[in-house]
Amino acid sequence: MNAPFPPNPLLQFLDALRERAMAADSINALAFTMGNDLHAVLPFRQALVFADHGKRCELLCVSGLALPTEDSPYLVWLNRASVWIGTQCTTPEPRWIARDAVEPPPDIAEGWADWWPQGVWCVPIHAPGGKRLALLIVLLDTPPTEAFTTVLHGVVRTWGYCWWALARRSVRFGWRPTRRQVIGACAVIAILLLVPVRQTVLAPAEIVSSDARIISSPIDGVIASLEVRPNQRVEAGAPLFTLDETSLRSRVDVLRGQVAVADAELTAASQRAFDNAQSKNDLTVLGGVAEQRRAELAAVTAQLKRTRVFAPESGVVVYSDPNDWIGKPVVTGERILQLADPAKPAILIHLAVADAIALDPGDDVTLYLTAWPLSPLQGKIVETSYEAKPTDDGIVAYRLLASIDGTQDHARLGLHGTAKLHGQRVALAYYLLRRPLASLRAWAGL
Repeated sequence: MNAPFPPNPLLQFLDALRERAMAADSINALAFTMGNDLHAVLPFRQALVFADHGKRCELLCVSGLALPTEDSPYLVWLNRASVWIGTQCTTPEPRWIARDAVEPPPDIAEGWADWWPQGVWCVPIHAPGGKRLALLIVLLDTPPTEAFTTVLHGVVRTWGYCWWALARRSVRFGWRPTRRQVIGACAVIAILLLVPVRQTVLAPAEIVSSDARIISSPIDGVIASLEVRPNQRVEAGAPLFTLDETSLRSRVDVLRGQVAVADAELTAASQRAFDNAQSKNDLTVLGGVAEQRRAELAAVTAQLKRTRVFAPESGVVVYSDPNDWIGKPVVTGERILQLADPAKPAILIHLAVADAIALDPGDDVTLYLTAWPLSPLQGKIVETSYEAKPTDDGIVAYRLLASIDGTQDHARLGLHGTAKLHGQRVALAYYLLRRPLASLRAWAGL
């Protein structure tokens, strides 16, 4: 007895599936139809459509999602699971894969237990020539009936034909160069790679004074006040900063008392020395103690006079922020600020070790200031360092100093920008591959 025909609504829906597949204008649109439209007749948890590229599968559609997020843990696991599922489908016919009937790798089994039901229905999509083009994986709690699988066979063949046609159309309309064109293009590229170009590198830079004087702390102490503001112009003899005098004045008072006591003891011993031989012997010791106390008092008094620091010459005061210094303990010789001559600007460049190229004094430098990017400053390297040191940003860099030639209208102290350093002429191939080759050698240890 012949099997009964499917009901008319099912036939109409299957016909609608074919129409939607034929109307798809791209492989992604076809994959969207395959992954979503089947839910009306086959209620599933989820449907996944993968493009088969041989050793790997590309996820094109997840039912219910407009655009899959490639970095989610589930989709990352799907990329591995799809390859294993593809190895289980060795025939053109759909296959029900139950979890209990197979032994997947441990990582696949762990993800299956978290995200998939007890079984999946794998429908391979083949081209008319027999090549597998895609995989439709349907997550179900129970396998579909054989009758439904038989009825869906025609729709699956339609999907395969449409996928094959869309793939051929993309190849047909894509330009394929001839062998002569490929050889000609390679020759042109090889010639271009041999063209000599000027080697350049970019590095952060700032405007500094080529004649700057460092003002340091004359004694150990605490900064009490700063008499000048950053970038303020001062004349010679102007007060710059003051150290706290509290501890020094206390020591002066104590030493004055000790000097008075020592003088009193010395006077008393001198009076007793007329009739006491022991007092004569103590005169020398007490005199030495008195002189020592006076010397200590003179030293502390001299330090007290050095608590106010004055500008040794005229210039512009350069430092960060007064609040960073007020109340801060400093030691003798610690740098507090700079006294720079704004009439002698220069370019201070911090060239990172990873970007270093061969540079010599006299090489050209172009500085693009952040405040005036359309008015670059030209100069030449006058000083280079052979020792790389960490900068304030934690980058190990070489210190280079360059002059400023020509107009200096925008060369204001403290301005920052980007310096373009011009080195020797090298081949374009070396210019492009210098950093990759250096990274490869560091990685390979060659």
